[in-house]
Amino acid sequence: MPAMRTDTPQAIKLADYRPPAFLVEEVSLAFDLQPSATRVKASLKVRRNGDHNEPLKFNGERLKPISMAIDGRALAEGERTIDGEFLIIPDAPDAFTLTTEVEIDPQANKALDGLYMSGGRFCTQCEAEGFRKITFWPDRPDVLSRFTVRIEADKGFERLLSNGNLMESGDLPGGRRYAVWNDPFPKPCYLFALVAGELDVLEDSRVTSSGRTVDLRIYVDPGMAPRAAYAMDALKRSMKWDEDTFGLEYDLDLFMIVAVRDFNFGAMENKGLNIFNASLLLADPATATDLDFERIESVVAHEYFHNWTGDRVTCRDWFQLCLKEGLTVFRDQSFSADQRGHAVQRIKDVKALRARQFAEDQGPLAHPVRPSSYMKIDNFYTATIYEKGAEVIRMLKTLIGPDAFRKGMDLYFERWDGHATTVEAFIRCFADVSGQDLGPFFAWYEQAGTPKVTLTSHYDAERRELALEIVQETAPTPGQPVKGALPIPVTIGLLDGDGRTQAFVRDGQAVDETVVVLDGAKTTVVLTGVDERPVVSALRGFSAPVKLTSNAESRDRYVLLAGDPDLFNRWEAGQELARALILARATGMADEVGEERYAEAVGRALADQAADPAFKALLLMLPSEPDLALAMTPADPAAIHEARQALRLRLALHLADELKRLHAGLQEVGEFSPDAAGAGRRALRNAALDLMAANPRSEIGELAFGHYEAAANMTDAVGGLAALSLIGGDLYERALSDFYEQWKAEPLVIDKWFALQARDPDEGALGRVMGLTAHPAFEAKNPNRLRALVATFASFNPVRFHDPSGAGYRFLADQILATDGFNPMTAARLVEPLGGWRRYKPELGRLMKAELERILKHPDLSKNVFELVSRSLAEE
Repeated sequence: MPAMRTDTPQAIKLADYRPPAFLVEEVSLAFDLQPSATRVKASLKVRRNGDHNEPLKFNGERLKPISMAIDGRALAEGERTIDGEFLIIPDAPDAFTLTTEVEIDPQANKALDGLYMSGGRFCTQCEAEGFRKITFWPDRPDVLSRFTVRIEADKGFERLLSNGNLMESGDLPGGRRYAVWNDPFPKPCYLFALVAGELDVLEDSRVTSSGRTVDLRIYVDPGMAPRAAYAMDALKRSMKWDEDTFGLEYDLDLFMIVAVRDFNFGAMENKGLNIFNASLLLADPATATDLDFERIESVVAHEYFHNWTGDRVTCRDWFQLCLKEGLTVFRDQSFSADQRGHAVQRIKDVKALRARQFAEDQGPLAHPVRPSSYMKIDNFYTATIYEKGAEVIRMLKTLIGPDAFRKGMDLYFERWDGHATTVEAFIRCFADVSGQDLGPFFAWYEQAGTPKVTLTSHYDAERRELALEIVQETAPTPGQPVKGALPIPVTIGLLDGDGRTQAFVRDGQAVDETVVVLDGAKTTVVLTGVDERPVVSALRGFSAPVKLTSNAESRDRYVLLAGDPDLFNRWEAGQELARALILARATGMADEVGEERYAEAVGRALADQAADPAFKALLLMLPSEPDLALAMTPADPAAIHEARQALRLRLALHLADELKRLHAGLQEVGEFSPDAAGAGRRALRNAALDLMAANPRSEIGELAFGHYEAAANMTDAVGGLAALSLIGGDLYERALSDFYEQWKAEPLVIDKWFALQARDPDEGALGRVMGLTAHPAFEAKNPNRLRALVATFASFNPVRFHDPSGAGYRFLADQILATDGFNPMTAARLVEPLGGWRRYKPELGRLMKAELERILKHPDLSKNVFELVSRSLAEE
């Protein structure tokens, strides 16, 4: 590895955790808001924690100190030390009031953490380490304090908002106004929030199951309140669901959400005052797609559910991040499944898991659900923490049963409400209520990597027995060369040759489905009473986050695709068949007979009148090119793209009549509804058009253009435009121009315009993308816009990103370095597409590695980017 910076950031380790030396029981904050010179006065009631005798050491970054005192006595220069990261007071007493005043510059804060300006408004983002950029503080999640906040600003900043309950507000001399907020619940500083500005509000209320009325308010840009209606509806449904499912009520009298345009994350669960990226809050049929509506529903639920799993019970330290995020993702996925259908939602969740987390596990950035070290915690808001963390919770529920799981959740809140705790304490609750030894299960939190499970079945017709041998193996990952066995629940059912459910006997009981727990390197299970050679349906519902292979024959997968009652495995059979066909062609072994058989099977599935349209839409979608790259060693993006396109063309030709019938028959009539049924019909219609676009005939282009022109909602408009991008030509350019002219005043819609072009597989894609960085509407300092163009190109246009010249890699590296200069958090999130360089053909991998080395040589690299790039280049 080349020599770079000499001040190499040091890792923070879980093993080094120590309780805080000082606690802050109460704090009063006073903000005098000015865009370039905000003053923050803080009065902290501090006490020494136990018998700790070390100096007081509080975090503080980008702060201009004005004054500082202990118990009213100003501290002299020699009594405290302030550097770029810490305030140190060597001789702090055991209990005292620390008062400080600092000045900060929100207008210049383009990193978008701490207090910053967005669209002329003040807003905050404090998770994970933003509060230290507001005032001096022990910026760690195990310091819980009661906050009182006074905000003063010019009257033009109409709304002055913070956590908790509004205590008083009014006008001040000189055209100023103020508001005072108090949060009665102790919270860590990462949950602090402040918003000030001109905002419209959508108001509603909900009566909880105990009869309390909670006022609900969503604050948005002026004129945008109607677009918050769906988010409000989702919020009310989330509140009811949490009461019904977990017995959890909201605890304040007021719940607020604010939409902001400039935001590094999707949303933030600040107690009583959630702050959302506007893209995940604002929607109407004209400007938002069905995917937007789904994501809004899911994210509103996620942030609301954090009120208990994250706010009332929080993390002891950031290594426990999965304790709040993995658990809350599990909760929001369960909510979405109840709202939109369990099978379809499960398929979507697993697609996302495989696309992001499986890729993470196969690369140099692999880490456990609970990591043991980090340089910047911002880099661990990952699919492993979130999505795999949710899968671990799902397995826990499977292993101990739903009743014990609910009792364990109840015990968790009973024991830890109002505290910061650990994953060990969480798991202990479920061990106590179930009576099970969950010690081996804890390895799921500590071991990185995706287990490979191999299932071998042997049928004895004479004895009517089926023997299932199940083996697990996990490949080495960075820092973990040796892997142990994990307890893996494998849900299994049997079908006969015609796809009918086949009952069997296990442990003396006749059943049609069972859960086999693979709790060692290998186990063998014998099922009896099996009347004929079965088709094994294994890992139903994706019962564990593993990669499953078996000795099943191709014909068995066709049986599963045709009739498995477990819809996830029905979909999975189709994906496995398609994946095998595409990879065979990509490696020069095309199976044209098999491709035709697959097309026939998909046609029969489409003709099933009983199947949900949303499920059919998913059946029509082939495995993505990034997904296929994970299954090919070494990955050849160009060969994958060509092979996948060949199978798409085969399907488009074989299913031409059926696709046209679906497209014509599912045209939107009547009033738009974002519900699951309406979204499913639109998904199938647009999937049919997408597949037809694989056929280059001119009439398909005209059909797609007509689809775009006739679109009565954004879902269909984007569907038409996406299909045209696959065809190219004048009609595509006309539609692009028309779309921009129609929506150029709508930032969230123009994000879609940029993203659509970033996905364009045309040979000139990179030139188009580079040209768009000079477009007047491109805002590099807005994370949404940057992600729409740059991240979409690098992550979702592999055939052009992996151009043999390396130009795509150079473009991304340039963007990372440019962004790192003002927003390290967002820059670091662009590194991942380069990080998997070892998985690709050597001639591509060398070029990717060279760009990572170029980034690492930059003299002013942030800790965020340094950590991810250095890990990507580290020796295996």
